[in-house]
Amino acid sequence: MIKVNVSELGRILGDMYNKAPHGDQVAKIHLFGVKYADVILRNNLSVKDIVARSGINPSYATEVSKGIKLSVYVVPKE
Repeated sequence: MIKVNVSELGRILGDMYNKAPHGDQVAKIHLFGVKYADVILRNNLSVKDIVARSGINPSYATEVSKGIKLSVYVVPKE
């Protein structure tokens, strides 16, 4: 698997948030946490740093963390 860095994950998160339909932004943040939980955890990356690089509100780090926790229980649809 390709190692993804904090900057790239921040860009992806920002894109997911900004391209989400109105009202679905938080769900997209959770989805990001689900999709990238393995990479974030395996590489011991900082969720706060990823969110900071994304350009979204820093308080959304909590929502990314929720998605990471959900990743144990859900599989994203493609």
